[in-house]
Amino acid sequence: MTLDAGTLDTVGKFGVLAGWFGFGAGVLLKRRAPVARDRARDRGSLVGILIQASGFAAVWGPRRPHGTPITSMSLVTWALLTAFAVGLALGAAWLGAAAIHTLGKQWSLEARITQDHDLITTGPYRFVRHPIYTAMLGLLLATGLAFSRPVGLGAGLLLFLAGTALRVRVEERLLRATFGETYDAYARRVPAVVPRVLMFPQPRN
Repeated sequence: MTLDAGTLDTVGKFGVLAGWFGFGAGVLLKRRAPVARDRARDRGSLVGILIQASGFAAVWGPRRPHGTPITSMSLVTWALLTAFAVGLALGAAWLGAAAIHTLGKQWSLEARITQDHDLITTGPYRFVRHPIYTAMLGLLLATGLAFSRPVGLGAGLLLFLAGTALRVRVEERLLRATFGETYDAYARRVPAVVPRVLMFPQPRN
């Protein structure tokens, strides 16, 4: 198969769409567990969900013409960027599905605490406190690289991060009220969304 602009663009888009289908399958095929009763719920997280959704809408909105990269670059650089985007999308799909499976009956769109809520620190939660948002961030970036224009990716990223910050704050307020110092210790040990290995080294005192 000849590596030309049209083929490269098609491969990137189908690869990223495969990540989206994988993420969706992880949500839809989650094994149903008995409905757990709420101990506490905060509907303020719905505002964060809407802001995150507007971020994805911004990324999907300004599509670029077929056969063109997100910005001017050589074909080799575009091929490497495409491989990165597809790998990011597929990795995000796996991470999201693994996080939802680990949460089990505690998984919910809204911020809530169930009657028998456990503090989950296993699986993907060993590396980040909110791995589903990490997965969504990966999908957003991959989608922008494969489909969007720079302005769409930039606006979408800012909106998504704002919505995620709001959801994290609401959810962690409930978790701290429930688990107290145990959650504080977990939060000091594990970053919220970006794995520590991807962060800049922290200066030592």
